[in-house]
Amino acid sequence: MTTTRLGADSLWRVRAVRHHAYATALVLGVCLVVALLSLLAFTDARAEVRPLTARAMGEVVRSGSDSVDVTWRSPDGEERTVSVRLAIAPPPAGTRAEVAYDPHTPEHAVVPGAEVLASMDRGASGLAFTAVVCLGVLVVGVFRLATRTRLRRRSPRRAVVRRVRVQQGLMARSWLETESEPQRWIPVCFDPALVTMPSPTEVSLLGDPLRDRLVAARVGDALLLPSGPVTAREPRGRRSDFPSRPDDDATARAAGAARFTRQLRVDAALVVPAPLIGLFWAYLDGGGVVVWAAASAVSAAVGLWWASLRGADPS
Repeated sequence: MTTTRLGADSLWRVRAVRHHAYATALVLGVCLVVALLSLLAFTDARAEVRPLTARAMGEVVRSGSDSVDVTWRSPDGEERTVSVRLAIAPPPAGTRAEVAYDPHTPEHAVVPGAEVLASMDRGASGLAFTAVVCLGVLVVGVFRLATRTRLRRRSPRRAVVRRVRVQQGLMARSWLETESEPQRWIPVCFDPALVTMPSPTEVSLLGDPLRDRLVAARVGDALLLPSGPVTAREPRGRRSDFPSRPDDDATARAAGAARFTRQLRVDAALVVPAPLIGLFWAYLDGGGVVVWAAASAVSAAVGLWWASLRGADPS
């Protein structure tokens, strides 16, 4: 048998590769914007904190709703009082607190829990969070590309399979169900060729479903990359079977499903939890609307990326 090889140009024509590349670019773009905003917040706060090199023990003399008045004595013996805006619940009057202040401008001072310190921490955590997300997305993407594309080096073997579509939760995926015993189910990334594929039909499998963890398939000129490992158990969820011969509208439906705007509308279901995740992150971080919006945007982008990773079926 001959081995089918794809060059870089042919590989880009594989819909699953383009889908994942677009989703990865979206995550990286959103993370870049969030990282820039976090960097601005961090540098502004650090510039404000950097001159605060002197230390003294002070006492809270007034506790407001979001600020405290603190008094302390400077090295020259003069008593100083300053109002500090806090990002935490203000301590009661009489509480002792360490004061960090500018020796040249003692009125510029902070205490633990000050809003400027929290802003600097939020900027640093935003930078770290986006860096982790970007690194994870890139590592997974490179690993996925390497493990999937090397499947094309395998010798094809003919097998009769049936396409099934399984809806589980917010996502639907396509599977190739082998007709021979023992049965195996091969999850594949969506391609318009699936819509017009008879069921069952004979296809070329790049791998042995009984032995290999990952198996690709070729339907006509379309390469179907696996969206996950082969399983010996029927996938859970609401199953949809397809007729043995495509109907007259199959070609039109395939063309509609091929558009990434259609894919985006279907994948948008995974964006629904994003505002709640953003709200939870803002609560943990103690941030406001900006933190909520940033966390929601990153969560939404990761949701769309996850749909591409799992080979969501928009048909």
